[in-house]
Amino acid sequence: MAKSRLLISLVTKDNDYQREQAVAAEETAKSLGVETRILYADSDPITQSQQLLEIIQSPRASEYNGIIVEPCGGTSMTQVARAAIKSNIGWVVLNREIDGIAELRTLGNMPVFSVSSDHEEIGRIQGRQFGALLPKGGAVLYLQGPSASQVAQRRAEGVQDTRPHNVSLKVLKCANWTEAGGYQAVSSWLRVTVAQKEVLDLCAGQNDLIAVGARRALKEIVAGTSGMAFSGLRFTGVDGLPKTGQTWTQSGMLAATVIVPPNTVPALKMLVKAINEKSQPAEQTLVAPYSFPELGQLRPVGARGDADGAEDPWKF
Repeated sequence: MAKSRLLISLVTKDNDYQREQAVAAEETAKSLGVETRILYADSDPITQSQQLLEIIQSPRASEYNGIIVEPCGGTSMTQVARAAIKSNIGWVVLNREIDGIAELRTLGNMPVFSVSSDHEEIGRIQGRQFGALLPKGGAVLYLQGPSASQVAQRRAEGVQDTRPHNVSLKVLKCANWTEAGGYQAVSSWLRVTVAQKEVLDLCAGQNDLIAVGARRALKEIVAGTSGMAFSGLRFTGVDGLPKTGQTWTQSGMLAATVIVPPNTVPALKMLVKAINEKSQPAEQTLVAPYSFPELGQLRPVGARGDADGAEDPWKF
């Protein structure tokens, strides 16, 4: 390549999956012989746009021949994409479709495409986990990511596709994808007296950190007499990274997770190949998730959340 530096814009450092995206990108870039620079936007779409435009509109733009971005907000950053493409910088979006991709591809000769985890399938897997964990039905506190997030919307749609009819959902929205986001959402809900009277069988986060934050908030309630309804509650999440979600599941802290391979890896490989070959990849590529443990290995949760033979979910 004439230029061998790629810019990667991620949402936040306060999320284990985002950090794994960065680590995987650096390792993949090294194997491909290209340089990367990673930016974090602190979960702020305005900050993210400003960071990228500052580089695209500066003399340093010629240092880069590709940008990979995971948008913080509810759009694929079309105006920033136009600026990048007109500066001969390829544009790759993670975890959402690109708005107006056909028009963007006419603006230059650089690759424009998206790579996403299959978020509807992630939701469908989590819905099947509900069925395996609650074969007799039950109530699930379902913690959804930010309202504007296409990821959160798609995962929720997938859950609704596969959850059994005898499993009901109580949906709470989280402000962000962090442990603090899960904690704040559940803490606010628990301040309502009626919430503490609900009987739940399972608590499911749209990612592992949200689930752990919810667990921390509920544990504080369990410490008092008013929390007996939550005393045996089990938890599930999504992302399934080796040092967090998988470890928490193996220890019993989570009943299950969904493994979501980092999509910076295929995005980087596809971008470098497209630049070298002067080609356009498919408009969107989906990365397949899978259940951890496998669905057939999940132990059912009994009445009021007591799992046969399971560890006390609060002791960790």
